[in-house]
Amino acid sequence: MQRTVDFECCGLHEVCEKESLRALEDVEYYEDEELDRFRGRTTYSDEEIEEFREVLYTMRTDEVAGWLHSLELRRVNLPDELKDEVLLLVGELAQ
Repeated sequence: MQRTVDFECCGLHEVCEKESLRALEDVEYYEDEELDRFRGRTTYSDEEIEEFREVLYTMRTDEVAGWLHSLELRRVNLPDELKDEVLLLVGELAQ
């Protein structure tokens, strides 16, 4: 496996920060920009969970996987309370 060297990258990080920043530029939003305020959080109030649920149920089922990837790139954690619902939706799409 040949490895290319990027002379602008410091090489001190397991994942190049420049690549991470580039990935953030490619984020696709699903009319959910307001969820960015939850970046890095792991617990949510009932009202905040409902905000995620509203976005989830107003998108097409085939958009759910892309939305989850978008949240991941934005470092927004999906509330644990919605994970089962998301799995059901994604599972229905796979059938």
